[in-house]
Parts: sequence; C-alpha cells; structure tokens
Amino acid sequence: MADNLLFAILTIIAGLVVAGIARIIVRWLEKFAETTETKWDDIIVAAIGTPVQVGIVAISVYIALKSFDVVPAQYAWLLSAKVLNSIYILIGTWIASSLLHDIVRIYGRALAEKTEGDTDDRIVDLLELAVRYIVWFAGIMLILVNLEINITPFLAGAGIAGLALALAAQDLISNFFGGAIITVDKPFKIGDRIEVDSHYGDVMSIGTRSTRIRTIDGKIVTLPNNKITSSSVTNYSEPDPKIRYAIPVTVAYGSDIARVKAVLFEIVQDAIKNTEYLADEPAPKIFFQEFGDSSLKFVIYVWAKAYNIPDEVKDAINVRIAARFAAEGIEIPFPQLEVRMKQ
Repeated sequence: MADNLLFAILTIIAGLVVAGIARIIVRWLEKFAETTETKWDDIIVAAIGTPVQVGIVAISVYIALKSFDVVPAQYAWLLSAKVLNSIYILIGTWIASSLLHDIVRIYGRALAEKTEGDTDDRIVDLLELAVRYIVWFAGIMLILVNLEINITPFLAGAGIAGLALALAAQDLISNFFGGAIITVDKPFKIGDRIEVDSHYGDVMSIGTRSTRIRTIDGKIVTLPNNKITSSSVTNYSEPDPKIRYAIPVTVAYGSDIARVKAVLFEIVQDAIKNTEYLADEPAPKIFFQEFGDSSLKFVIYVWAKAYNIPDEVKDAINVRIAARFAAEGIEIPFPQLEVRMKQ
C-alpha cells in the first residue's frame, strides 16, 4: 500500500512537471502570437493555455488514483469512466467559453468601432456576457447527462428562473433598449444642453442603463434611459446653439412710445456691436405689448450666440437700458396704488 501511495504521488508530481512544461510552451506561444498580425493565434493560445494545464494535472491525479489502488472502496465511483469524461467535458467547455468570448470581444469590438453610434457596442457587451453563460450552461448539462442525472428538472427550473429573471430585469432591459434608441435616434449627444421634464443641464454620458446630466448648479442627475425615451426632450444645442431671449421693459405712462422703441433699438444694436454675447442675425425685434396697470409694457427679442449665457445677455441689455433711460429722461415706473377717501 505504501509503495502504491508513493507511485501515486510520483505520478501526480510528474503531471505537475508536464503542466509546468506546458506553461512554458504556452508563454512562448503567447509571445510569438504577439508578433503576428492576425488575432486568431492570440485567441487560440489564450483559450487553450490555462485549461490544458489544469487538465494535465487533473488527468494525472485521475491516473494516479486509478492505477495504484489508493482510493477506498466506498469512493471507487470516482474512478469511473464517467468521471474522466466529465473532466474532458469540463475542459472542453472552459476552452469553448474562452474562445467564443475572445472572438466576440476582439472581432465584435473591431466591427463596432467602425460605426458612429454605440448601439453595436452595447450589443457586443451583451454578447460577451451571454456567450459565457450559454456555453457553461450547456457544458454543465452535458456533464449531468454523462453522469446519468436527469436534467429535466434543471431545464424546467432554468425556464422558470429565466422567466423570473426577465420579469425582474424588465427595467434593465427597457433601459438598455432605451439607450439603443437614444443612440440611433440621436435626440442629443454628449455635451449638448437639454431639458428633460424638470431637469436642465449638459449631457455628460449616455450609458447602457442611464444618461447623466450636469445641471447648471453643478449637480449630477442620473436619468433612466426608458424615462428619457418616454418624455419630451428639449435640445438647446441642436440644430443651432443660438437661442432667442425675451427681455421685458416697462416705462411710465406718458412716455413717447415711438421714442422708447427707437431708444431700445439703439441699445440693442450697441450691445450687439460691443459685446460678444449677441448675434445680429436673426435681427432683434421690439414690440409694444400692452397697457399695464401702472406702466407701458414692451418686450425685446434678441438672439444670443449660445444657449449657455442667459445672464450675460440680460445683463448687457439691462445695464444699457438703465443708463440710456436715465440720460433720455425715460421713467421706469414702480408699482403704485392710488387710494381716494370719500367724504
């Protein structure tokens, strides 16, 4: 018995030595594959390298236990051909999973990089994850069949689990396809300023599950993609970054309306000429809108060169209005209430 145990240990050590030699060969092959233009040799070497080494050790252990009678009788089933076949299936599944995953990762991403959108990038991400699970599930089922274990309950359970997973992940799936719709439809891109519901800010990223917006006050808002695709989206950056602002102006009753409009027009032209904020096209417009309770109400429509300078535009106009109205003697009214006492 002692001799058999010694021979078994020596067999396992021999297997470890062979695995070590295989590791050296694999490393050499990896370096050689890096010098070639094709990626196929890299994929094959990466797929078979570690599984083959583990397989050599596992088979050497199996041979040692089977050949030298060191396993107790109650564990004799470990030496059956079914166990050896299961080892082969396990190694084959490992190789197939790594091989298919690397093919999708390398060649799938290479194809995805040639397109403008990132829908195919999302599909590649999904395939990378799915291919491993599918191959390993098939491999485990083959091992169970090889061991003569009834897999019908497992398949039924997998079906129920898949249905439960689909129901639980419906938001995730919805957000994934929402991101794909955003990519294809392109209502906005990274860097655009948008408004979704009550959220207003610049798009930072468009992810698989969500889109991130940096608001004007610097906060980060994460919006699920399915919410964006089901909401109205205002894009201030497209098709032109210019935006029109309405600036209200009030003057006191008794003011010369024609003169007020002429002064306002001169003020706007001066702001267009001497600031970097306003565009001369489309042309600004000035309208006398209504007779207010205590003032005459005008509105100035001006176009800013960009959507992200509303305060600068209003400041440039209002500062000039205050100075020019004071020089012209045009009164800017304040709310007044006249009370009459009946005697």
